[in-house]
Amino acid sequence: MPVKYGPSRFPDFVPPPHGTHRTSPSYVPGRVAPIRSPPPAKAPPPPPPIKPHGLPAQQRATFSLSEENQHRERMQNHRKRRNALICFGVSILVFFLSLILILCLSKGDVLDGNCPDHDPFLSRWNPGHQPEKAIVVRQGNLFRLESSATLYSLTIQSGGKIVFADNADGSKNITLRTRHILIEDGGALHIGGPKCRYRSHATIALVGRSDEKAVSEVPGLGRKFIGVMGGGTLELHGTERVSWSLLTRSLPVSGLAGSGYAFERNFSRGINLRVVDQDTAAVLFSERYDTHQSREDSQNLTRLLRSLPAGCIVTLAVGDSAVKSLLDETKKVIEEKLGSRYVYDLKYRQAWALVSVVDGGYAACSENVREYENHDTGGRALARRNFTTVDGVDFSVTAYSEWKTGFSISGFQVDAVDQVVLNLQDEVQQTWHPGDQIVVASTDYSMHQAEEFTLLSCPHCSSRQVRIQGSPQYSHVGEIVDGIDMRAEVALLSRNILIYGEMENSCYGNNKCQFYSHDTYGGHIKIFGNFSSVHLSHVELRNMGQQGERGRYPLHFHMCGDVDQKGGYQEPTYVDGLSIHHSFSRCLSIHSTNGLLVKHTVGYDTLGHCFFLEDGIEQRNTFYHNLGLLTRPGTLLPTDRNEIFCTSIKDKVYKDYTPSPNTECKAVSTFWIANPNNNLINNAAAGSQEAGIWFVFHSSSTGDSHGLVPETKAELTPLGLFYNNRVHSNYKGGLIIDKGVKTTTATAADPREYLCLDNSARFRPHQNADPSRPRVAAVIDTLISFKNNDLGAWIRGGDIIIKNSGFADNGVGLSFASDGSYPKDEGSSQEVTQSLFVGESQNRGTNGAQNKFWGSGFDGKMRSLPRNRSFPIRGFQIYDGPIRLTQSTFRAFVPTADRFVSAVGFSLKNNWQLTPRNNLSQLCFHSPVGLRMFFGQPGQWFEENNLDGDKNSIFHDVDGSVTGYRDTYVGRADNYLIQHPDCVNMNRWNGVICSGHYSQVYIQTQGASSLSLSICRDEYPDAPQVLRGINSQGALSQQYQPVLMMSKSYTLHWNGPAPREIVLSLINFNKGDWVLVGLCYPLDTTFQVMADINNRQTNTFSDMTDYGTVSSIAELEKRPMERKYFFDAKVGLLWLYLRARHSREGHSYCSVKGCERVKIMATTSSKQICNCIAKAYPTYSKTPSAVVPMPALSTQSCSAKQLVFSSEPWTSYLLTRIKSLSKAEEQSGDDSSLILVNDVTLSFSQPGYFLVSVDACSGKVTKNDFFAEMDIKMEQYLKTGIPKRSIVLIATRSQPEGLARLGPYLTCFGLTKAPDLHNKDSLAFWGFHSNLSPPPWVMLKPAPWDKSLGLQERYLPLGLKAYGCPPLSQPRKDLELLRKATMPQ
Repeated sequence: MPVKYGPSRFPDFVPPPHGTHRTSPSYVPGRVAPIRSPPPAKAPPPPPPIKPHGLPAQQRATFSLSEENQHRERMQNHRKRRNALICFGVSILVFFLSLILILCLSKGDVLDGNCPDHDPFLSRWNPGHQPEKAIVVRQGNLFRLESSATLYSLTIQSGGKIVFADNADGSKNITLRTRHILIEDGGALHIGGPKCRYRSHATIALVGRSDEKAVSEVPGLGRKFIGVMGGGTLELHGTERVSWSLLTRSLPVSGLAGSGYAFERNFSRGINLRVVDQDTAAVLFSERYDTHQSREDSQNLTRLLRSLPAGCIVTLAVGDSAVKSLLDETKKVIEEKLGSRYVYDLKYRQAWALVSVVDGGYAACSENVREYENHDTGGRALARRNFTTVDGVDFSVTAYSEWKTGFSISGFQVDAVDQVVLNLQDEVQQTWHPGDQIVVASTDYSMHQAEEFTLLSCPHCSSRQVRIQGSPQYSHVGEIVDGIDMRAEVALLSRNILIYGEMENSCYGNNKCQFYSHDTYGGHIKIFGNFSSVHLSHVELRNMGQQGERGRYPLHFHMCGDVDQKGGYQEPTYVDGLSIHHSFSRCLSIHSTNGLLVKHTVGYDTLGHCFFLEDGIEQRNTFYHNLGLLTRPGTLLPTDRNEIFCTSIKDKVYKDYTPSPNTECKAVSTFWIANPNNNLINNAAAGSQEAGIWFVFHSSSTGDSHGLVPETKAELTPLGLFYNNRVHSNYKGGLIIDKGVKTTTATAADPREYLCLDNSARFRPHQNADPSRPRVAAVIDTLISFKNNDLGAWIRGGDIIIKNSGFADNGVGLSFASDGSYPKDEGSSQEVTQSLFVGESQNRGTNGAQNKFWGSGFDGKMRSLPRNRSFPIRGFQIYDGPIRLTQSTFRAFVPTADRFVSAVGFSLKNNWQLTPRNNLSQLCFHSPVGLRMFFGQPGQWFEENNLDGDKNSIFHDVDGSVTGYRDTYVGRADNYLIQHPDCVNMNRWNGVICSGHYSQVYIQTQGASSLSLSICRDEYPDAPQVLRGINSQGALSQQYQPVLMMSKSYTLHWNGPAPREIVLSLINFNKGDWVLVGLCYPLDTTFQVMADINNRQTNTFSDMTDYGTVSSIAELEKRPMERKYFFDAKVGLLWLYLRARHSREGHSYCSVKGCERVKIMATTSSKQICNCIAKAYPTYSKTPSAVVPMPALSTQSCSAKQLVFSSEPWTSYLLTRIKSLSKAEEQSGDDSSLILVNDVTLSFSQPGYFLVSVDACSGKVTKNDFFAEMDIKMEQYLKTGIPKRSIVLIATRSQPEGLARLGPYLTCFGLTKAPDLHNKDSLAFWGFHSNLSPPPWVMLKPAPWDKSLGLQERYLPLGLKAYGCPPLSQPRKDLELLRKATMPQ
């Protein structure tokens, strides 16, 4: 934005008179000079010195003192003449300025200082087409480009400026074609301004090939670019337009609720018939009548036509021939019922097609015939009529018949081609125009269901509607489904400022042609540090980015440092409303740049990470209301690559090393956030090959920033603002917070490629990124995650809080992984609160476009599925912990014959530790939930289900809301280390519910590899738990982490020689907790046993104490507080107590003093297997008992407060459920008919109509009335009894009388036309009573005789301006956070 240098009454582009103020030599109007100076290395060479006017110095006159008076007089005269000339010059200047102003006003253009092309000092410039000419615009060259031009290249430097001309009616269409544009120090390029937006169409075409040897590359920029160097200005401001919106009405396949219909067949002899529902466009009946051969078929056709109700759509088409046995009575019925004029005159093999409305007369009939001759009709007999559904969707019914080259062809088509109207959240009609391109995002598992459309003219559309060319191939959701906002994003791709790369028809040269068949060498824009001013708004970037070159992205802020007020920019740098699509290397790269605002920008169909933070040190950048979709794999970085690219690209690995795709690559993401200190507000990641949003952690600065920040501390840095983001249709995960990148080059020791994915990072935010200071919880607020094939969210680290979030239709809704485990993690927490989890929603998806799995849902209806038809879907997955899941709701988790589906489950094939401090509380399970919890079982996906983590799966049901038993623990049914006789078995869960206190013992061994550990509880010696250890078999050390019931005794045994050194650490022990353990050793073993406390922060040891011996187990049990041990030399068991002597705080694994440990060093010459079970029992057997009694069964639940989890959390929603009851349902014993409004259930028990009115602003029920029949009283009520601005809900019971007469009245509540309710048994209706345009959610759902509706659930928005409601009084949280994120630091 242009900035004035001090107060002034003059426009920004008009300098004040008496220009005595001093500016820098490179000053150009509109430039905002940063505080710091450009680095010398990047500064352009200074301009040559200006030669003085007049004579050379040696020829100048000199004056003596004796001539002083004469000299003074001459000087006075000279001053007079000079002043006179100045006055004359000023007068001329004022005259010309006035003339310019008059001319502008005479042409209708007002001189506006906010418009860069109104600058009166600009010169008209028409360079024409000079493709071989490199033009340099220097100081004093201030040009207004008036017409299209072609140049070899364009360089703007040293005060030069180019402005694209514009005019009031937007007809100034200018295209500039060039190989590159270089803007150097003091140079400026303007198209429009932030307060005077460009109205015409401006295009910059970047041309050239990557293999042009005659064309030299510009250092740091290459070819085919717009480059802004230090001191340069780039201001591009197109017409302000709605960048993207959301559907507000679902878009079915073909645009029709009946999904459209197409049929064609050869030699389908006779009359082919289709009956089409006039209200929904669904094909109700399909049949062929061979009226050529069969008189009976002719009679059957007659009976059918007579039975059809008035208003029904019928379409006929002849195949081959139809007249030989076509009865006169059939012809008569076709004429009378369908209005045919040609049926009586049909001839042998004559082609005939008809579309008509039953009892509509001749005017309702469209028909056509073609004469048959020599096996050809010379064209197609085509009949077509247009209709409208009750929802207002226009559609066409077409029938055709012909003979062609000896083949008889007949067919039908029901479609809405070129007639589909999209209903959108925002008012787009003023800024989205016919001819514009849009894209509708997928709302299914496959991102490839995104569809592009061209907009058509739509005079009848409202301000929130547009009409598209063609029709959709896939369904796109436009409503809240099961409480989750699954509305498809709809993005405008077109802008009136277009920058694009001219492309070749196919791939060539070194442009990764082994992976791509198309050209990937597009244009690019690169902004260097210390630029003067860069602001881009409402610009389209198409065919940009160069896949074969690093640093060549559609838009690239390259090592710019701070670009907001902190960096000295009075107007912070921003990117606003850009459309970046069909690009070949990312969308937007923010590289070593801080404080950039990116808002309302669309990134669609790109290769590699889309919105990309590059080197791990980028901070304080804000992403607000951006959309990315269809993010495909690229080749530049390992994290961009898919499996094929990963294993094929090996030029930067060590020697012949082959990368591992799953651990080093396969991470391409729509938002790749390399430092947590960035802000994401209101963004959507709507389809990526791998992840939607991925937070990754660099341990040091990488790439060109390497060495600038030796240690980024990214893992310790608190998370920026994360609010109201949505992620869906991603293959691997919606949101991922995990992992780092490799920051060293490939070596023999580590042959992996530089910047490949690395598993070493753990997010553990602390104040000021200082691990000695308190943790700072990372808050994920309002995340919407649905239809992600694998994980809705995978989040590792702590402390982390997720709240107000919704997860639906993911393979796994949400899975936490801890910061690490003991001894690496000092103890962190993860919490989920006020959230909703949905297993299988009513969004059933569409079969196609790389949706790999299609199968039956729990309701028996076909649907798309994640991962595999048999994949065990889980809402919340417990991996290790500790986690706290509270105040949340689960819906629609029901196992099927193909798969297990559970609300809560555990990580599959888990060999990691699980803590009993995993807490679940205040949960609600809304029907249907068939499996609240599942521990797995041997078989597909679970394999043997016998890894260490599988066996120790456990969680704490704090309040009994999961099990019904307060303060109990739920574990595996075959884990007897945690059980007692009063535990409750849950066979369907493969689990057991027990009371007690539970902790872990962390067992580390040295000197014995590949050992399995068997642990027996003395009360259940016949059911040992066998652990194989976490480390790989063959490792020199091993670790085991069993969960044990406190106040019990256990024995430990090995499948080989006992380890020479064992360390037992007390994990999650509270003060006073204890277990008694006996470890098996050879009989000749001698011991050194000691206790200590390990402080892991300082890696120091304290309270080191040796254990003494006692002579018997009985003596040891009498002295439990002392540090003693007893070795039973007859059995081979070393007995000792593990007791916590210090308290523990918060989520720390260890005590406030440190980790209490017992270290055992054994000396023996024996190599025998140390398994003492046979000798130990029954000697040490004990009777099973409960330490803590089992509580009584109770009912506890407290679900999430929110009913709806929406991407517009400032909008309130009304939950409605309508249960109409058909006569057949009533006869079968179903007695439930009701209307539910939020938490208010209104039931009715008599046959008839039940109407509920709800105030559309407040959501309060204003009226509810019942009518036994459609009589005069009900008719009058429908006319006058319902308040204005009301949501109208109607339910029926037992096929009420007069149902057909209800149809016309429903048009008063938003239906486009009166529905035909003949032969309908029941209905559910959502309407709106107002003088305003009906909202898009108005809907009628009728049920025919043989079907029932069941319980219908819908969520309706409340308080909208479109209803006439008063505006919101509360401030929007997203706007408050945006202000906070962008305020000066």
